Amino acid sequence: MRERRAEVDGWVAIWKIDHWSIRIMLVRSLIDSARPLLNVDVEAAAPDLADMREKYPNLSRLWNAVRHEYWAEVITPQEHSEGTI
Repeated sequence: MRERRAEVDGWVAIWKIDHWSIRIMLVRSLIDSARPLLNVDVEAAAPDLADMREKYPNLSRLWNAVRHEYWAEVITPQEHSEGTI
């Protein structure tokens, strides 16, 4: 699976799409990158977005960015979305 990246407020999240779930692989500060908040090598062990929202609610803007990018990728524009059939 391809890794994706979201950055907000000096934080970065690396995430992957696992079927219909969002798996968070890495979360770290761009300012203090000495120690990541989360770093998972195995996708199956990575927490999903809902788990991360619960555990780190102060990063809600980052989680919102991840969710937005997920939906932007999953939902593609339909060929006749403007009613021009």
